[in-house]
Amino acid sequence: MAQLYTKDTQAIFWNNNKSAIQRMLDYDYTIKREKPSVAAIVAPTGSGKFDKFFWGPEEIMIPTYKTTKEAKAAQPQADVLLNFASFRTAYDVTMEALEMGGFSSIMVTAEGIPERLARKMNQAARDKDVIVIGPATVGGISPGAFKIANVGGTIENIVNSKLHRCGSCGLVTRSGGLFNELSNIISINADGIAEGVAIGGDRFVGSVFIDNMLRMESNPDVKYMVLLGEVGGTEEYKIIEAVKSGQITKPVIAWCIGTIAKHFSTGVQFGHAGASANADAETAAAKNKAMAEAGIYVPNSFNDLPNKIAEVYNDLKAKGTIGEIEEPELNVVPKVRKPKQFICTISDDRGEEAHYCGHPISSVATPDTGFTIGDVMSILWFKKRYPRWAVDFLETVLKTVADHGPAVSGAHNAKVTARAGKDVISSLIAGLLTIGPRFGGAIDGAAKYFKYAGDNELTPAEFLGYMKKQGVPIPGIGHRIKSLKNPDKRVEGLKEFAKANFPSTPLLDYALTVEQLTTSKKENLILNVDGTIGILMVDMWRALGYDDDEIEMFIEAGALNAFFILGRSIGFIGHILDEKRLSMPMYRHPWDDILYDVDKAEEL
Repeated sequence: MAQLYTKDTQAIFWNNNKSAIQRMLDYDYTIKREKPSVAAIVAPTGSGKFDKFFWGPEEIMIPTYKTTKEAKAAQPQADVLLNFASFRTAYDVTMEALEMGGFSSIMVTAEGIPERLARKMNQAARDKDVIVIGPATVGGISPGAFKIANVGGTIENIVNSKLHRCGSCGLVTRSGGLFNELSNIISINADGIAEGVAIGGDRFVGSVFIDNMLRMESNPDVKYMVLLGEVGGTEEYKIIEAVKSGQITKPVIAWCIGTIAKHFSTGVQFGHAGASANADAETAAAKNKAMAEAGIYVPNSFNDLPNKIAEVYNDLKAKGTIGEIEEPELNVVPKVRKPKQFICTISDDRGEEAHYCGHPISSVATPDTGFTIGDVMSILWFKKRYPRWAVDFLETVLKTVADHGPAVSGAHNAKVTARAGKDVISSLIAGLLTIGPRFGGAIDGAAKYFKYAGDNELTPAEFLGYMKKQGVPIPGIGHRIKSLKNPDKRVEGLKEFAKANFPSTPLLDYALTVEQLTTSKKENLILNVDGTIGILMVDMWRALGYDDDEIEMFIEAGALNAFFILGRSIGFIGHILDEKRLSMPMYRHPWDDILYDVDKAEEL
């Protein structure tokens, strides 16, 4: 891998660290990336399906998932995992991702992962040829392409440090804070960096200095490298051997911090877990001396490092190795941004003409467009235009449930309200408010319970036993008047339509075997119209390619009940207009239809 990241690289961000994600998106917007660098967020304790972030002045939605597996399945192109889990969880998250596969690199920000586990994790990554940056790191950056989380600091610091476009230096450090400082130093004394990685401060990290510098050796954008090591460990000696053997031919500027340690009478550990010398060879002074002897450019002190960078850079530029870099045009992130209070993904009323899911209203409204009310329902309710057989079924459902006479609770309420002199809207609402578990709700229930029985391959007898344990009458089974000898013509019509037009009807077939058992007990325990609609809706969605999670979401959201609401509103309005047309007086219920059982109130 010559280049760690490109402008097409996308990541899955584990743990919803909103500030870090927003910094990544601000960087994306600034450098004019086409797609956000964060494709998905894993939020194990989150309750939503997405989170909002700013993309310049506007907002975008990043999908959230409970697990890495779900996120990877939904966003297979995202091959970077940014692991922001705590040190207690980071190991498990990384190992799961390695086992899952599909990731080219994983960044682990947690500090303090037990060393035994860190070594096991790092070896597993090497075995699978996955680059691990960290643990205990701020990450890395490919300027002008992809930035991990908080590396580089604010967007102002990033532009000032020339991290918004590709330079010519490859930068490798242990320290995240000094990574940012060196990026600034290189931008002042040279033309910025082409790629940079802070490998992390823990004693055992995934990718060490040599791994990253050998990659940069093969990266044509990198013309020279800057290495900032530190007291402790021997990783710098691998760079020395690579320079001596000719594996690394590009100029290397290096310095190990911690030379002050020689002035202390006892061993000193600096900020990082690995920054402690356990032998003379691990001291900063010894490593600086060895690197200088190998031909690496080593300054006299850290304060002299900027001059050494300028010296090497100017020499390469004079030789023609480094050319001029054209400054790209950048977007400017607004200082003040206002979050949106509502989100709409189905219609857009801006511009000259409103749209339904991308279709201008003029392209769906008139008969010559070929769109029917069922088409409009499918695109506005489910954001897909259904094939004709499915659209015809939706319209068949609406027509089937439109009215069932004036005696049912909804129609009765609508008529009573209309006779009280209320308007159409108030009267309609009065009728709609009765729709629920006992009136119309059987459609949702039938879909839910029959789907459960079918998915779990319950026999009809097992299904009846399961419903008995639940203490719930089987939704969609039973009718007050209709029976095997007096079948419901609405049900017969729906079944005939489905058999003639649906690709298959496995759940309906199962429901009919259940009906055989229930009617053997009592003739009126037939599959009723609500049950038939709910069951066929599941068959329709499956035939259209929806998975179980999507279908269950529709059921839980009340989409099936919505068909009853929409269809029955047609009938309710008819009854309301009928009352208005007939100028019927205020309704009062007759006394002889009320059982009065009124005792004198007890005095306390």
